[in-house]
Amino acid sequence: MGTVGPHSLAFGDIIGLFEARNPGVRLQHREIQPPSPLDLIRSGEVDVAVLWLPMGEPGLTAGPVVSTSPVLLMVSATHPYAGRDSICLEDLGDCAVVQGQRIPQDMEETFNPYRTPAGRPVRRGPKVSTWQEALTAVASGRAVAGVTVDVADFYPWPSLAFVPIRDAPPCQWALVWRTAADNPLIHAFARAATDIAAATGDPSVS
Repeated sequence: MGTVGPHSLAFGDIIGLFEARNPGVRLQHREIQPPSPLDLIRSGEVDVAVLWLPMGEPGLTAGPVVSTSPVLLMVSATHPYAGRDSICLEDLGDCAVVQGQRIPQDMEETFNPYRTPAGRPVRRGPKVSTWQEALTAVASGRAVAGVTVDVADFYPWPSLAFVPIRDAPPCQWALVWRTAADNPLIHAFARAATDIAAATGDPSVS
């Protein structure tokens, strides 16, 4: 999903360990679109997804956390917040955030809350169906979006700015699979994740 996955050092190590332990298994990457993050896992087109928490959806199992990162606000370069050192969640009450297509509310709250800590509603802006559409909507100034810190490294568009949200909880990414499709290979992949955590002492992987 975007920069999460092959671009993550810890996740690359997990894949390498899994492939070394299972040389007869072919691992294929599929791109997941953040505006509809559960579509491919629900349809059975992917066996294991890397998705952000919380994951309280029925029929899905959340496994080991593979990455943890701070949350930033992605805004247009001309946005009033673009020049700030940081903002707080309460500042979102003066913004319109991008809307996804099919995102459980608890997952959407991780990046784009519906209300500020003081209870002010956070307006919804344009609906997007792909990550590219989200980037374009923000760059055009029509909306803002919560993102993880690695997005700022991989999408340094001159029309975008990234502002730390100082009171936003960090985002956790975890392996997720369909509970009914549980199988030994999925558990082998999850074990690779926990073993990499133990070997590196990386607190973001558990």
